[in-house]
Amino acid sequence: MTESTAENQLTGDSITDKVLISIRQIIQAIDLHSRELVRKFGLTVPQLVILQTISREKSMTVGAIAKEVSLSQATVTGILERLHKRGLVVRTRSENDRRRVMIEPTEKCMEFLEQAPPLMQEIFVKQFGELEQWEKMMILSSLQRIVSLMNVKAGAVDENISPYLTTGKLNENP
Repeated sequence: MTESTAENQLTGDSITDKVLISIRQIIQAIDLHSRELVRKFGLTVPQLVILQTISREKSMTVGAIAKEVSLSQATVTGILERLHKRGLVVRTRSENDRRRVMIEPTEKCMEFLEQAPPLMQEIFVKQFGELEQWEKMMILSSLQRIVSLMNVKAGAVDENISPYLTTGKLNENP
């Protein structure tokens, strides 16, 4: 039997191992990217996403930020507290409704964002967008099937999870 024929006759166990290794490599890549962001810039992925969102909109309520980044309002509030302590955002009262608190980026935030690296999902989205539609659907279908095979029970995992690639808790403090 030639070497290429042997490679084509993978056993069920070796295919399973390769799938599990691929899943682990995805997790590892996300983890390494997240750690590098914290090490180089002192921010977590969710913190960076929130800063980018606020800088784009210039002034937002906590609820609007939470909705925009697909995180709970409690999580966003904790993240904003840390960003405020670092001088990256300020809180101001709305001129129209004094009960509303608006979150705005500081000059320090804008300077930081000019030097911030692209998020891992931004790179992924660009490359994924270049694939043919059939290949995108095949990847989506495979990933959805993997999720179901991992016996993810309804309620155990948030089905409305945010599309940001990070590991650990979203409200971790770097």
